[in-house]
Amino acid sequence: MGTGTTPRAAAKAARREQLLTVAKTLFARHGFHGVRLEDLATGVGISTPAVYRHFASKEAVLEELLVGISRYLHDGGRAVIAGRDDAPATTGPASTAAPPAEVLARLIDFHVDFAMSEPELIRIQDRDFAALPEASRRTIRRLQRAYVSDWAAVVADRHPDWEVESATIRVHAVFGMMNSTPYLARGLARENVSRELRAAARAALESGSPTSAGN
Repeated sequence: MGTGTTPRAAAKAARREQLLTVAKTLFARHGFHGVRLEDLATGVGISTPAVYRHFASKEAVLEELLVGISRYLHDGGRAVIAGRDDAPATTGPASTAAPPAEVLARLIDFHVDFAMSEPELIRIQDRDFAALPEASRRTIRRLQRAYVSDWAAVVADRHPDWEVESATIRVHAVFGMMNSTPYLARGLARENVSRELRAAARAALESGSPTSAGN
């Protein structure tokens, strides 16, 4: 007997993804508290009780979205740094021996690609993080701290004269800029936004010397 996924399991997985896609759109548009479970069901053409075959509650859907994207960034960032074959595609070739400047460029590409493709998740994270259970909030904070730390370590390797604290502050500032995509004026060309975000991130992390403490 084969060990592949059965048609029934594949259909269930596809329905789960449909629910997540609809939830992402509705949560971003109306806010978590402005969406009912039956709205998610209607969005994929199923009954409200059928949603419980996939998620125990509306909160579980939110957890899947926000914990999932934090884990994606954490794991994807580490794959980029390690130069692994499973790293998300970036503009440069992956290599475990790559110098810090190349690794940093790939990290910037990775995060800008995320920010450009998932503005809804960024909006949901900003607005509805407090609606998560405490355990999920702790998990997300832990993953985010590790992601920032990984970036800061690469920046510090790129600039041996920088303090880790200075590198961390710049990384936080760059994330704030890159994650501004949901709030940019509509009508801007996607390729222009992507190009300018990459250029601004490189400028912040590649140029200038951090201000010394007390200066």
